[in-house]
Amino acid sequence: MAATLSPRASALFLALLVLAGSLGGGLLAAGGTAAAPGPALAPASASQVNGTVQGPKLLGPSGTGEYYVNGSGGPAFAANGTQIGNLSYFASVAGSNTTGVSITPGSAAIVNGSAPPATLQVNAVFQTLTLLVSISSVYQKQNVTLNLTYSIQVIQPYRIVATLVNHSNTTSVIGFNISIALDGTVVGNVTVPTIAARGEYNLSFQYLVLPLASGWHTFTLTILGGRGLISFANGATQYSQSFYIPGAPPNYELWYVVGVVAFVGVVFILATRVAARRRGQLRR
Repeated sequence: MAATLSPRASALFLALLVLAGSLGGGLLAAGGTAAAPGPALAPASASQVNGTVQGPKLLGPSGTGEYYVNGSGGPAFAANGTQIGNLSYFASVAGSNTTGVSITPGSAAIVNGSAPPATLQVNAVFQTLTLLVSISSVYQKQNVTLNLTYSIQVIQPYRIVATLVNHSNTTSVIGFNISIALDGTVVGNVTVPTIAARGEYNLSFQYLVLPLASGWHTFTLTILGGRGLISFANGATQYSQSFYIPGAPPNYELWYVVGVVAFVGVVFILATRVAARRRGQLRR
């Protein structure tokens, strides 16, 4: 005769089933029935989205720069840090004149905390541009967004132009490097290729920096290497050029964004000469 369960007994049996399931086996496993698999990793929905933008804050007119977007957190990640959803960014550029300004790619997935670099192309307008980046963390129907802004100044760089002349009739100057310093601090290096006898090389260097303080400043070019066979026309391995920066006008913002070209655009033509000599000549 089949056994029957009273309503009270049925309720007790169901409670045991729930308890067995929560213990991952327990009573059901003892009866020979396999326990159901546990649920998938749950999103850390309470976790906020974190992110940063990195790249140059100064660009020259019509210049380009690479920018890196990093991100983590939000519903795309489980509580143990495992990524279970999609994390991506969307970028655009704002400014007073964005004609010819672009960011490529405008969107990309963020994998292992970072995305491939995005290239910002700017126009020739001296202005402040704002890179707008939205990082989106998505899992199923959950979507949390972090909005970031990154300010970039388009300014006219300081420019150094020098003509290097080899006055030897027979000897070529083997390639060498020139270090460039501003007020005693090295700001860059330029590689000079081989200069043939009676030949010359037009050196050009641009340095992006915020407006310098008023007063005198000095660029210094230093020959690196050359084994003592190369010198400037003054017989030394260094050549300096000083220039004067006037005081900023009362409207500093105008000076910084627009009027900066008034003194940053100065071009220094250095009549620099390089002489190549043989060691035998140095001993005479």
